[in-house]
Amino acid sequence: MDRPYFPMFIDLTGKNIMVAGGGTIALRRVRTLLKFGADIHVIAPELCEELVQMEEEGKITAEYRAYRTGDIDGAQIVLAATDDHEVNRRIWEECQASGIIVNVADDKSLCDFYFPSVVMTDDTVIGINCGGMDHAKVKETRIKIEKAVR
Repeated sequence: MDRPYFPMFIDLTGKNIMVAGGGTIALRRVRTLLKFGADIHVIAPELCEELVQMEEEGKITAEYRAYRTGDIDGAQIVLAATDDHEVNRRIWEECQASGIIVNVADDKSLCDFYFPSVVMTDDTVIGINCGGMDHAKVKETRIKIEKAVR
């Protein structure tokens, strides 16, 4: 790990989270965040089928268009998960200038935080992370923990 990241658990209830991107990575992160009561707004020209369904069910809000400068206004956390590295970098730069914490899916060096793999039970929440280095190991660890806490 290049630099250690502090594992922090925070209350996301009602926090405004903006997600740029509507594909598989955005979907996985939105699924996880919804478990914690966040208000999620997705901006992408196209959304995968499950994100569209989430919008139709009122679980998220969405705008079907490309990211524009200023879209982070009002967000407390931003996830840049587009398939365009330059757009993700521009979002990171804007967040840095505005003091908004950001996770950039395609460049761990631009992340203020890493998005963890999460195991939840009725009375525990366990976050697992490898600093963006070995996703297979994280998945393996998550499966072992899930079996252990059943």
